[in-house]
Amino acid sequence: MSLIKKLKNQDIEIKHIVILFIILVAFQIVLSFVNKFSINNLLNNTLDLYKEDSAERVASLTTNSLELILENSFIKQKNRSDLRKKEIIEAFNIHFGQQKIHRNVKKISIIVKKDNEYLAIDEGNELYKYFFGDIKKIKTSQKFKNSIKKYKKFEYEIKQTEVIHTSVIQNRAFDVFVPFMPKGEIEGVVYFKIVPALSNIKNEITNTLNETSMIFTALILFGLLAMFYITSQTVEQRDEAEEELIKAREEKIKKEIAYKKEVHFTKRIYHAHHKAEKIMGFIKDEIKNLTEKNMGRFKEIATKYASFVSRVIYEMKWKNPPMHATRGPFFNTDINDVIRFLIDNIFMRLSSTKGNYEFELDLDEDLPAVNINEYVVWEILEPLIQNSIDHNREEDIIIQIITNHYPSEDRSEVIIQDNGKGIPEDIIKENSEGVQKIFSESVSSKENAHKKGFGCYIAYEIATNRCGWDITTKNKEKGCQFKINIPNN
Repeated sequence: MSLIKKLKNQDIEIKHIVILFIILVAFQIVLSFVNKFSINNLLNNTLDLYKEDSAERVASLTTNSLELILENSFIKQKNRSDLRKKEIIEAFNIHFGQQKIHRNVKKISIIVKKDNEYLAIDEGNELYKYFFGDIKKIKTSQKFKNSIKKYKKFEYEIKQTEVIHTSVIQNRAFDVFVPFMPKGEIEGVVYFKIVPALSNIKNEITNTLNETSMIFTALILFGLLAMFYITSQTVEQRDEAEEELIKAREEKIKKEIAYKKEVHFTKRIYHAHHKAEKIMGFIKDEIKNLTEKNMGRFKEIATKYASFVSRVIYEMKWKNPPMHATRGPFFNTDINDVIRFLIDNIFMRLSSTKGNYEFELDLDEDLPAVNINEYVVWEILEPLIQNSIDHNREEDIIIQIITNHYPSEDRSEVIIQDNGKGIPEDIIKENSEGVQKIFSESVSSKENAHKKGFGCYIAYEIATNRCGWDITTKNKEKGCQFKINIPNN
């Protein structure tokens, strides 16, 4: 029961049994042909041996016996009484009869020639007439016509060589012609038709070969089952090893995912900290310059700064914040106003200026408002503008920001471009997911890009995944260009 249960657990399918059955049937068919061929060869070789060792020996002994009977009869030929005649005929008949008793000997006769006539004698009375009586009264047997025809073909050869002549006929039978010399000279031949009884031998050989084939079949079957069992065990061990490997890979992937999440979260903290630190510096400057006259402006600017810091911290905690915190009908953001605020209160503040750059604004006043949180728009535009500054620290550049509205196409666009050194071509190319590499996490063209390459990634993720916008970049003849396509529906 345990073996059957184990085999069931090995997932043996019906196709495996069918394959084994087909192999065994094919083996038996091939083996039967091989056995048949081997038996035929064996029987042919046996016939050759039988012809030399048995058939010709029997025929020779029988002929010698007949010759001895006749010689004895010639010696006592003076005594021709009826009793003596009867004894001689009876001796001939007994001799003929004894040979016919053998199942191998089918025909026996003495073929002689008298006065150009061939006689086939197979009875003691007729043989007595030939040697001691009236030849004219001999009745020759008609069943030996074919034998006489064969004898005529090699009669001369037998008389010259005085050797036994044997020919194999169909169905594995022999025609044996033994020279008959009762008086020392060839009188004719003693003809035998001998059919070897090979059926028993053939059956015995067949049975032996069948037994052998069954043994081989059983051995092959057990061998195949053993191979199947070993293979099943090997497959089982392989599956166990693969399962362990999969588990190890799962653990490794989980660790990698956890590490990537940790790294990603760390980057988000660094990114949020960097932005919040910069904005807090601006707030400190505003507080230092606070007077009664600029109290209204201070409140407006400080409120925007504080709201942006809150948004940055909110983004840090939520990788995928709720949709209503990003877009909705209660948001009505003027992108042109966001651009002006960023330029005037972020990039043009004296405390943040670390390079020589100018801004040229070409803003379409017909640009419709968008239902996006203004601080989300701020998060998209600020890193793209900062990218043009960071990549051209050593040059005097002009950064152009252009907005356009296309009512017929029901869309707007924001273009941020500069006349700097541009972006390396290898990171403008698309990756396997069809996204330009510059918008991938941790990809940056800056030297010493440790903890960099995150701004463009954040801008792209927010714009495409949350706002439904599209961002592309390219190099111009001089400088680079970011283009944001904004559907207005």
